[in-house]
Amino acid sequence: MDIDNERRREHRLRYYWPIWFAENPDSMLSQGQMVDISSTGAAFTCYAEEGCPHPGQHITARFSVPHYEADEAFDMANFTRWGQVCRVENVNSFLRRVAVQFAEPLPFKPGEQAGDKTEADQDLEPASV
Repeated sequence: MDIDNERRREHRLRYYWPIWFAENPDSMLSQGQMVDISSTGAAFTCYAEEGCPHPGQHITARFSVPHYEADEAFDMANFTRWGQVCRVENVNSFLRRVAVQFAEPLPFKPGEQAGDKTEADQDLEPASV
């Protein structure tokens, strides 16, 4: 992959977990499957049917994200976010991949927490003498 073409500002966490979405919170929710997420947006798949969002549409989404602790254990953090659909791509004749940008970012960066060592952690590694 050509690094110069990369437009993402942060790493995304890839995971497969249910996501529920609707045009507004009072509507009947449709289910999709999360593909990846950052603090500012997400991508998920859903069935290519009438309830699938379209570009430019505003939706409300309910989902859970793994939130890792220092010891690599994690809890699922639950969120409800309103956002705008940026892109919809056909995966096949049954599924579409939907990209949505959140109006309010998550309080952490999901793709930059698991397995990444911070500079502070690297400074604490034992030195060989």
